[in-house]
Amino acid sequence: MIEFFLPMAEIPTTTHQMKKVRVVNGKPQFYEPAELQDVRAMFMGLLAKHKPPEPLDGPLRLTTKWLFPKIKGTVNGQYKHTKPDTDNLVKLLKDCLERSGYYVNDSRVASEIAEKFWADTVGIYVKLEQL
Repeated sequence: MIEFFLPMAEIPTTTHQMKKVRVVNGKPQFYEPAELQDVRAMFMGLLAKHKPPEPLDGPLRLTTKWLFPKIKGTVNGQYKHTKPDTDNLVKLLKDCLERSGYYVNDSRVASEIAEKFWADTVGIYVKLEQL
């Protein structure tokens, strides 16, 4: 099992779906805008510290808890039920976990738990376990 917390000043709301497309010589080319590249680089740097010696294989469960800074009217640990959507948050992180060598392919994630909270401590809790 791999388990760690990524402390952050704020949770990035840039998502994998923010890729752009342009047409060059009549053919579409997909690219990542600078903001998405920056968030990807930040994730890759933070994840490097916790990388396992070998990528995990077989069925895995990925648990993520996204801890957003509290706003007026919220309390520590209260579920966040506003945007961004958990599936949009997790996609970029899963891609970065794969590129960082946590698992051989993100298709190995057979079980996924993603939760969002308002919190005093901002960041992302990650737990990856073999099933």
